[in-house]
Amino acid sequence: MNAQFETFQKASKDNVDAALKAFGVTTKGVQTIVAETADYAKKSFEANTALVEKLAGVKTFDKAVQIQADFVKTSLEGAVAQATKMGQLYTALAKDAYKPFEGAVAKAAPAAAAVVVAATKQAA
Repeated sequence: MNAQFETFQKASKDNVDAALKAFGVTTKGVQTIVAETADYAKKSFEANTALVEKLAGVKTFDKAVQIQADFVKTSLEGAVAQATKMGQLYTALAKDAYKPFEGAVAKAAPAAAAVVVAATKQAA
C-alpha cells in the first residue's frame, strides 16, 4: 500500500512539474503572439496612413486607382504572410506546451490500453 502511495505521489509531482513547465512555455508563446500582433497592427496603421497621404496628393482618377490597387495587392500579400506566420507561432506554441506532458502520456497509454482491453473482455 505504501509503495502505491509513493508511486501516486511521484506521478502527481511529475504532473505538477509538467503543468508548470507547460504554463511557462505557454506564457512565453502568448507573449510572442501578442508582440507579433501588435507589430502587425502598427505596420498596418502606418501603411493606411501612407495611403491616405498619397491619395490626398493625387491629381487624376487613374493615379488614385493605381495607388489603391497597389495598396490592396501589398495589403493582401502582407495579410497572407502574417496569417502564415501566426499559424506557425500557434503551431509552435501547441507543440511546446505539449512537450512536458509527453512522458506522462507515454507512461499512461499502456495502462489505459490494458483497462480498455480488460473492460472489453468483461463486457463480452
